[in-house]
Amino acid sequence: MFKPIFTLTPAITKALMEVEACRQIITSLPLTVAILDSLRRTARLLSTHFSTQIEGNKLSPSQVVEVLEGGGRFPGRERDEAEVRNYYKALEFVLGHAPKKESLTEQAICTIHGLVISGKKTPTHYREGQNVIRDGRTGSMVYLPPEAKDVPALMKDLITWIKEELQCNVLPVPVIAGLAHYQYATIHPYYDGNGRTARLLTTCILHHGGYGLHGIYSLEEYYAEHLQGYYDALHVGTSHNYYEGRAEGDVTPFIKYFCVGMADSFAKIRSRAEQEHAKDTSDQTSALRELKSQQQKVLSLFARMKTVASSDVAKFFKISARAASALCLQWIDSEFLVIVDPSKKARRYALAEKYEVFVVAQTMDKRTA
Repeated sequence: MFKPIFTLTPAITKALMEVEACRQIITSLPLTVAILDSLRRTARLLSTHFSTQIEGNKLSPSQVVEVLEGGGRFPGRERDEAEVRNYYKALEFVLGHAPKKESLTEQAICTIHGLVISGKKTPTHYREGQNVIRDGRTGSMVYLPPEAKDVPALMKDLITWIKEELQCNVLPVPVIAGLAHYQYATIHPYYDGNGRTARLLTTCILHHGGYGLHGIYSLEEYYAEHLQGYYDALHVGTSHNYYEGRAEGDVTPFIKYFCVGMADSFAKIRSRAEQEHAKDTSDQTSALRELKSQQQKVLSLFARMKTVASSDVAKFFKISARAASALCLQWIDSEFLVIVDPSKKARRYALAEKYEVFVVAQTMDKRTA
């Protein structure tokens, strides 16, 4: 069984506290669907760019956007284009798959690798021979992973360990994710694509453990900005050989790097989310002033009821049924309300999407008061 050796140092504990503080603030912000979609889109593009850049991809951030959203083509960069498309597909798979209970299976991890390499949801087989990690500049050996015959057992052991740790709830989820990242890179189960898959596995674990933040952050951005630290932190043990010290090495340096990086990533997205919320709140205040007095008052009714009938409006304002029906029709014409049930006897109305955010804000204010 995988038994990592590490110490929860003051630096790691501080980083974990910062992660938790940012997590609580971000999840409490009443972000609109539009803001979440914008932040999520940016995070996916950043993750794709930086994770592939770490592996040598030469496409710039703007070119990545053009490839993924505009069908861009760059002669001589076909391989880079394919890597970007494949990683994006794998990331979408992870973000859609992570919340499910069955997400952390060996087959799912192999499927993620399949998407990274070929863009297809076909689980890949582990390497059948020895691979060697070399310094890109000098060509010297940096790390000799375990033999191919040992890979299946090591991977099965890793997946079992991840599941058990998430269930027993002893280690903080970020620490579990960091240790899993380290061990996957240590096993190096494939000839290619191990780094990208390790980072995606990390994302899967964080989302599964409640640290997904709606998919609006990018850990890969920190890795790329502190790349040498990333490689240095992965160099564990007294030897480059897996069987001569790597498996028993102290993983504390990598866990520190990982948690500090996660705290940095969460702080950045907290700042962005707060800025977007403040800007949106300013826009909402302007729009709120444009509402007539009765429209502003009826927002409190929608805070209690998702949809209303004209009879609810009549009771709320203490007016006649005919006056309430006429009022609802006026609000339909002004695009303040939308009809959600058109039947004459049971016609119901809801706020237009533009005004739903006011109700969310009121609800959040009450919860935090």
